[in-house]
Amino acid sequence: MTTRISKQKAPGDLLKIVREKADVDLSTCYQCRKCSVGCPVADRVESPPSEIIRRLQLGAGDELLQTGLIWICLSCETCYARCPNKINFAAVIDALRSIAVEKGVARPQGDAPLFNRLFLDTVRSYGRAYDLKAIVKYKLGTGDMKQDMDKFPSMLKKGKMAILPPSGADKGKVKRIFEKAAQNKGTGR
Repeated sequence: MTTRISKQKAPGDLLKIVREKADVDLSTCYQCRKCSVGCPVADRVESPPSEIIRRLQLGAGDELLQTGLIWICLSCETCYARCPNKINFAAVIDALRSIAVEKGVARPQGDAPLFNRLFLDTVRSYGRAYDLKAIVKYKLGTGDMKQDMDKFPSMLKKGKMAILPPSGADKGKVKRIFEKAAQNKGTGR
C-alpha cells in the first residue's frame, strides 16, 4: 500500500505542535517497529504506530489527523513499554486527537466519545467509576437498550458490577484532578 504525505505550508508544523502538546521528541525514533508489533489494535488500522511517527517525521499534514489509530488507540502504553527510546506514543495520540478536534478535521466514528464522556461524568460525580450509571446513560444515549442485556445478570452474580454507587472516594481530590485537566486541556501535561 502506498501512503501519500502532503506537506503543510510550513513543513513540520504538525510535528512541532505534537511535540509541544505531548512533550515527546520523535526524532529519537529509528523505526524498530516494536511499538507496532506490540500494539493490540495495529491490525485494525491502516497506519500502525511506527508509521504515524515516521509520517510525522517526514512532515505529514492534516491528512494524518484522519487516520483511524488516533480514535481507536487504547492508550494501553504497550508501545511505550516496548520502545527502546521510551517514546510515549500514547501522549502523541492524545495530542493528535486534541489537534483533530480543535481543527474540526476528523471526528471519531461510533459511540466512543459518548461512552467516554458518560464514564468520566460518573467519575466526576462519585469520585470513582460507577459502571451501572454509565452503562444506563450510554444505552439511553445510543438508543440500543437490548444489546448485551443478557450478560447483566451474570455480571451482577459474579460481583463484576455494583447496583449501588461507590463510596469512600476522595471527591475533593478527584475534583481537583478534573480542574487541573481542564486548565491543561490539550497540553499533555
